[in-house]
This record gives sequence, structure tokens and C-alpha cells, in this order.
Amino acid sequence: MYTTIIEPRVSETDGVGHINNTTIPIWFEAGRNQLFKLFMPDSSFKNWRMIILNMNVDFVDQIYFGQEVKVYTWVQRIGNTSLELYEEIHQENRLCARGTAVYVNHNLETKTSECIPEDIRVELQKHLK
Repeated sequence: MYTTIIEPRVSETDGVGHINNTTIPIWFEAGRNQLFKLFMPDSSFKNWRMIILNMNVDFVDQIYFGQEVKVYTWVQRIGNTSLELYEEIHQENRLCARGTAVYVNHNLETKTSECIPEDIRVELQKHLK
């Protein structure tokens, strides 16, 4: 499991006093940065490999400004060319959002999916849920 701590910003708070729902997918993506580094160690968009195919979010409880949140990211499934993630956001030990995302290992130059390399696959297996 990967863990990312996020400090909510005032600008992410909506008129009813909780973090806006449009912010949650962005925080989930922030929780994937360590995974992105596996596929693109230099973080170069020129060499970008991870293309999102699907994302689902369940909003479970409200999130508020002024209290840090933790984003937990697990690998749920590893395919030949793709992987599925399971993610949760917690605030003060409360589950506030959960979701899934599917990414494919994609070669931008050839515009084709490629097998996930064995060394990356081994690292991903350490984070299976």
C-alpha cells in the first residue's frame, strides 16, 4: 500500500463547508505518484506510460478543511498490460471516499499497449490488496 498525506486547501472547500467532490479524483491521482515513478522514473511527460482507462469514486463521508487526509493506494489486479488500483481517502480515521482506477502501460510513440515489465510487476505485487 502506498500512503500519501494531503493538507486540504481553502480553495478546495465549497460553500457548505466541506471539500468539493471534484477534488477527490485529484487527490486520488496524487496518491498514484509513487506508482507513476515505477513506470517513468524521470517523471518526464515525453516518456509517459500510464494512461487511465477508467475511474470510479464512491463518496462515503464529508471531508473538511483544516484536517489532513490520508490517501491509501493498493494494487488490486495486475494484468498483462494494465493494472487496477483500489484507493481510499481517510480523515480522522474515517473512511471518506473510495474508488478504483484502471491504467494501461501505453507507448505514446507507437500508440500501443505494452506488457508491464517484470521488475515493475515484482514491485507492484508488494502492494497487492
